[in-house]
Amino acid sequence: MSVHWPILKRCLASPRRVAIVDDNRAYRAVELVVAAFHVANLLQSRCRTETVGVMLPSGGAFPIAALAGWMTGKVVVPLNFLLKADELRYVIGNCGTDTVISARPLLDFMGYEPRVENLLLMDAVDFRSAPEPFWPASARDEDLAALMYTSGTSGRPKGVMLTHGNLGVNLAQIEAHVHFTREDTLLGVLPQFHSFGLTVLTLLPLTLGLKVVYSARFVPGRIVKLLREHRPTVFIGIPSMYNALLYAKDAGPEDFASLRYVVSGSEPLPDAVFRAFRERFGVTIHEGFGMTETGPVTNWCRPNEWRAHSVGPAVPWVEQRIVDINTGRVLGAGREGELQMRGPNMTGGYYRLGGETAALFTPDGWLRSGDMARLDEDGHLYITGRIKEMLIVGGENVFPREIEEAIERNPAVKASGVVGAPDPMRGEVPVAFVELHEGQPFDEPAIKQWCRQHLAGYKVPDRVVRLDQLPRNATGKIMRRQLKPLAAEGAGARA
Repeated sequence: MSVHWPILKRCLASPRRVAIVDDNRAYRAVELVVAAFHVANLLQSRCRTETVGVMLPSGGAFPIAALAGWMTGKVVVPLNFLLKADELRYVIGNCGTDTVISARPLLDFMGYEPRVENLLLMDAVDFRSAPEPFWPASARDEDLAALMYTSGTSGRPKGVMLTHGNLGVNLAQIEAHVHFTREDTLLGVLPQFHSFGLTVLTLLPLTLGLKVVYSARFVPGRIVKLLREHRPTVFIGIPSMYNALLYAKDAGPEDFASLRYVVSGSEPLPDAVFRAFRERFGVTIHEGFGMTETGPVTNWCRPNEWRAHSVGPAVPWVEQRIVDINTGRVLGAGREGELQMRGPNMTGGYYRLGGETAALFTPDGWLRSGDMARLDEDGHLYITGRIKEMLIVGGENVFPREIEEAIERNPAVKASGVVGAPDPMRGEVPVAFVELHEGQPFDEPAIKQWCRQHLAGYKVPDRVVRLDQLPRNATGKIMRRQLKPLAAEGAGARA
């Protein structure tokens, strides 16, 4: 089933319904369809490649452009406008598109333009006339719908291939698991070039006929204003967003009272943020999990099944198992190992990367997540760390997140990132980088002493380094890859 046909049918079934509200305007359902035809007409005359890039801030223009791409039979490539020029050039070259749909204000913000044959600017399109009608393209389940480029935390971005079937079934999985109603309103703050922003905050509301409110930039005061004005029932964010909302001075429990689903994803939610949010706003944040390679949603903890640190059970039609990272043996409940998954929402692999695609799957067809995790007896999943980020300190396995959790319980610390540095005696030692709350003094010995009180001795950071800002990607995830060289430099200096 084509991912766009259910959206077109839903829009035309209730054409005057307000489907989207963004920073600039409200869009009725029929306006989305008409605008998509306008853009599709331009694509038909200009775009000669199988792919089309979409580089737009979160708002109504993005789904219009994506619909236009699918209506003309194109593979949509959401582009991260926060990339450096050479990174964006690589993605455009890798996907092979000759056309990028964007907007002049965004290009001005970026400070450069993508190098493509056709740069189609949404703010230059005349949407006032009647578009040329045509019968939109259809697609089979196995046809490629989108190339979602990973954030590149461990190297060059990889184009995750998601088919119309992958996206369509993930929408069905979410709906079967969560049971939205037509009364639900989503507040969208995640970028639409991110897999969660595309599937959960763009395709899902349009397919189910739900209202969605977008904010192109995450500003805590702006989010509180939108909560008051639109009374959304669903908010999906990342830990750094929830932490920032704690510092919205005039926010109170009544501002969050309309929310029935408050979900955190992308990385583990710190205990300190969870507790502070519940104490101040009376809101229990539930965690979810997924990967770009899985469409993305695989786990969603619903309100009646909260368990500390759990991302919840798997959505329907997803199988999960935990295997020993050394032997590949399947482990029982409560045992920690690599999470592997299979289901109809799993990617077929990486675009033009045969070796990486082969490495993604086990010989019997399970997708290797690269995450260390465990399952309890009821099938609730707990993510404990990334295998590639695991430190081996004096022969002991150490995961950065455990150290970070301890550090972030320190009242002076706003956020932290832990990586390994080479050590001649122990092989590796943990090095912690911290971002402090405003006005807090930096005291390395005190933070180390704090860690000694909460961690085993071999997990205590060898060094603690203060940074004004930790490096983060577009979704707020700390980029440990950028911390590794800093840790190595420090180790060299000390040696």
